[in-house]
Amino acid sequence: MPSTRSDRPGAVRAETLPVASEIGHMPLAARLRPSSLEEVVGQAPLIGERGALRRMVERGRLVSMVLWGPPGVGKTTLARLLAEAVEAPMDTLSATSSGVKDVRAVVAQARGWAEQGGGSTVLFIDEIHRFNKAQQDALLPHVEEGVVTLIGATTENPYFEVNSALLSRLRVFRLEPLADEDLGDIVERALSDERGFDGRVELGDDAREHLIAISAGDARSVLNILESAASMAGVDDPEAKDPIKPSLEDIETAAQQRVLSYDRAGDGHYSTVSAFIKSIRGNDPDAALYWLATMVAAGEDPKFIARRLIISASEDVGNADPRGLQVAVSAAQALDWVGLPEAQYALAQATVYLATAPKSNRSGQAYWQAVADVQQHGSLPVPKHLQNAAHRRMRHHGIGVGYRLPHDYEGGDVDQQYLPDDLAERRYYDPTGEGWEARIRARMDELVERRGRGQDRSR
Repeated sequence: MPSTRSDRPGAVRAETLPVASEIGHMPLAARLRPSSLEEVVGQAPLIGERGALRRMVERGRLVSMVLWGPPGVGKTTLARLLAEAVEAPMDTLSATSSGVKDVRAVVAQARGWAEQGGGSTVLFIDEIHRFNKAQQDALLPHVEEGVVTLIGATTENPYFEVNSALLSRLRVFRLEPLADEDLGDIVERALSDERGFDGRVELGDDAREHLIAISAGDARSVLNILESAASMAGVDDPEAKDPIKPSLEDIETAAQQRVLSYDRAGDGHYSTVSAFIKSIRGNDPDAALYWLATMVAAGEDPKFIARRLIISASEDVGNADPRGLQVAVSAAQALDWVGLPEAQYALAQATVYLATAPKSNRSGQAYWQAVADVQQHGSLPVPKHLQNAAHRRMRHHGIGVGYRLPHDYEGGDVDQQYLPDDLAERRYYDPTGEGWEARIRARMDELVERRGRGQDRSR
């Protein structure tokens, strides 16, 4: 029997320190990959003294899980370190290149190991959200049996991207972007650690601050930019005089452009647009403009932004300022006519207009209340007096009889029933006292009062 479960033939072991002969040929990010949980920077709620993952390790048993977080926060490394900490063998699959056949092969090997008394094998699946339903379903029985302990990594929201049957058997752990302090620690380790630059590279305060600022909580990005800047400054030149001091300009050149924590198909996409809409809804034009600029700079489809503005104009501004919808639609048209970059002015104008406009969501609320009644009651009969008497003989059946044309009455209004009989007293729309909607409320109150007095007088 092997001394540890990680001695299983074919198992992928957790990362260990690279040997000296390998260090010079490895990227900086790979050289500095943590070799123990104690070296992991950030994620204290998960791996700190009282963290959920830390407690699992102390018990010596992992549960199947999903590690959900943005790129560069250490999902893959954490999975390997967890497997190593509990001395479990680990197999790795990438959802971008693996299929059901690969899953079955791994499970077969894991089952053989379990039957020898070796326990559960950790199966790490990177980008698990890219597995289709059939591939995810293939994992179900083996996760349930405990033949494999599944650790999936994803940048996408697993509650949307992992099917519910599999998700119900997994615990979801959210990894957050690294704080500036955490990135600072990583930079310092890279500069001083023998696996890094071992004191051969120094950074001025301005270069260091800019490096951290543009890395957006991504450890891989901060190390890649630092390595490139150091190379441009001459760290690879055997005749260079130590210490090498990459300048702010070196950092900027290495980065090429500001690293945005944004993926048009990923979680950053949804989080950023959510912040954009909520800033408009919250009457904060400054924040709304910032998130707009973030989306444009990240290459977001400007038509997507225009569509969100149109939705917000109806959903959040509504009848408190009906012109909001006109402004949003006009911005979308301007985008079609002039394109970027000039259309940024129109998008910014619409954003500011909506963010500073009075707000009402009462139209939407009223609609969804009506939808609920339709779902509950089905298609109720149209009152006979509202039905279309397409033929004069239909009136013999009461169709169209009794309908009164509002234009024939004072104020263009007459008290008559428009809702189905079963919902005759239902009221959905309750306008606010904000902006234009205050005028709508006043008119509706006037109509109700007039009808109550029975003042339906013909012109």
